[in-house]
Amino acid sequence: MLVDGTLWRNVTPPLEGRFRCIVPDWPLGSHTLPMKPEADITPRGVSRLIGELLEALDLSGATLVANDTGGALTQMLAVERPERIARIVLTPCDCFDNFFPPLFKPLQYAARVPGALNGLIQPLRIRPLRRLPIAFGRLTKRPVPAEVGDGWLRPFLSSREIRRDTARFLRAIDAKDTLEAAERLSSFDRPVLLAWASEDRVFPLEHARRLAEILPDARIAEIPDSYSFVPEDQPERLAELILEFAGTPKSAERTSSAG
Repeated sequence: MLVDGTLWRNVTPPLEGRFRCIVPDWPLGSHTLPMKPEADITPRGVSRLIGELLEALDLSGATLVANDTGGALTQMLAVERPERIARIVLTPCDCFDNFFPPLFKPLQYAARVPGALNGLIQPLRIRPLRRLPIAFGRLTKRPVPAEVGDGWLRPFLSSREIRRDTARFLRAIDAKDTLEAAERLSSFDRPVLLAWASEDRVFPLEHARRLAEILPDARIAEIPDSYSFVPEDQPERLAELILEFAGTPKSAERTSSAG
């Protein structure tokens, strides 16, 4: 939520010599092109968009790399439309009953009251406030560069249609979707890397261990000195792990990111 593809700006450069890296902006509040009013912007609907992107680009053998909300969407895709996925890398993300994490529930509640979500987010125009826990303070160990944070927030702050999309997605979040996906993840038999921050307090390491117990072919790589946004706090280490995990790609294989 409220992050675009620039979250991966320091992860993809070391990978681009070995993989084709695709870093889409999903309609989660930092997108610049509003969705049509009739579009399905529920979590399941947006997870299907990931599958539709793979299909539209005719990608097969893809490695999906996901963080935060994108990890929940990737879990849903893995149990509903896994045919184009060869591997998955999950960094700290929503799963089980932690969708949304309690810390960010106020965003979900505000989305149900006309104007309240806008009132909650507008103060983040003031850059120091972005270090508050309900903003990015618990997600990144170090401050996000001001210009990057500006880019994440600008679409929501400046567009009524983007605010509409964001509120629609937030209202539709329900842990039953991630719990349902968890019940079916044992059917996903492709390799999964759980590149988890050992210090994360929003998405605890215990959740990675629970996922590893369910997934048939999963391993955990603990990443120190990072909070939830591992692509922000430890991009070089994450890129190393992805290179090691994905190996030498076959000609048909591609790397995609869900942020």
